[in-house]
Amino acid sequence: ESLVLLHAAGGDCLADLETLRRDAGVSKMLGYTVPSARCAGDFLELFHDGEKVARARREAEVQERLAFIPEENGALAGLGAAGTELVRQIAARQPAPSRATVDQDATIIESHKKDAVWAYEGTRGYQPMVAVWAETGLIVADEFRDGNVPAQMAPLSCAQAAFAALPETVTERYFRGDSACHESGLLHWLRDAQRPEGRKGFIGFAVSARMSEALAQALKAVPPAQWKTFGKEADGTLRQWAEVDFVPGEKVEKKDLEPLRYVGLRLLKPQGELFADGHDQHYHALVTNRWEENGGDLLTWHREKAGTIEHVHDELKNGLGGGQLPSGKFGANAAWFRITCLAHNVLMAVRHAWPDESLKTAKAKRLRFEIIHVTGRFSRDRRKISLRLAASVEWIKHLLKLFSRFPLPTQATG
Repeated sequence: ESLVLLHAAGGDCLADLETLRRDAGVSKMLGYTVPSARCAGDFLELFHDGEKVARARREAEVQERLAFIPEENGALAGLGAAGTELVRQIAARQPAPSRATVDQDATIIESHKKDAVWAYEGTRGYQPMVAVWAETGLIVADEFRDGNVPAQMAPLSCAQAAFAALPETVTERYFRGDSACHESGLLHWLRDAQRPEGRKGFIGFAVSARMSEALAQALKAVPPAQWKTFGKEADGTLRQWAEVDFVPGEKVEKKDLEPLRYVGLRLLKPQGELFADGHDQHYHALVTNRWEENGGDLLTWHREKAGTIEHVHDELKNGLGGGQLPSGKFGANAAWFRITCLAHNVLMAVRHAWPDESLKTAKAKRLRFEIIHVTGRFSRDRRKISLRLAASVEWIKHLLKLFSRFPLPTQATG
């Protein structure tokens, strides 16, 4: 709880706990004194299992691999279960949509810890995977990884955890991902309505296709007349789509499942203008199991994930404390990042529950200015404790409405 408060209040390292610890008003509100930085560091180390990390490394060496994903210990898995329950509690306390689109992607957190390894961008650090429920902005799953673990390595476990975290009220399920999600295990699981692990039923997905030489040839073979314009960039570049007749020779296809649809995207520069590589056309493609949608609408819908998952990555690393990892131990950093995700979801619940629309899209910085960093003074008169806030009457009314939407037991209420 203290670490979630630390992230929400703007702290980004364990030393910042001392600021909260010295604030007598914070202690009165919490009913306890915030733990010291050393105590919190010892707590985070409980989430590290050196034997599991060593075992995963040995198994990777046997298979002549450099990258590996250690199994979570019971403490870290328990923290994940707490995150799942938080998502369900938030959804139950507000009008949650019956549709859930899971956007999944990895992000790089730069770190110069001794055990941090090199990521593909040429920086040392870690590369956690995050899955977001796009309609609500809530993080439904995360998986901490070393920097050298490619996003395409085993993305299924994070996706399974994400869909498992969704409340039972969700009846429509969808998935969006970049080319790292164009992986056989994940696509087979998404396509299989009778999937053995997870809720059964249709999951509609759109994933950026990995650009193989065969797919590139298939895209270039599409007749010019079949490309349909559906959008235009600010610089005049046309966005065009076409159906692509393509059957991959890779193992992402499975004979007993319905074939996948490939939708091509052509970016066409205005006459006389070229991309930086000297060409006037760039080709991309989506792989999907959604056959009924117009290709342009499908590409537009898939592009919208940049407005959810990338913004969440930015908020976790820059708006909260996820970008400053506290330890040289993998499990401790994994717990710190997962607690950052908890803080993000708590603030997301506050955004949605605030009585007016002014904070619905606010970032953590704005929330602190409007709510968290408002000053007040505690006073005691006999057995009565009062809090006088330096705020307007209208703001205080909003705060009381916010509290009424999240009724919590306190020392005063029992």
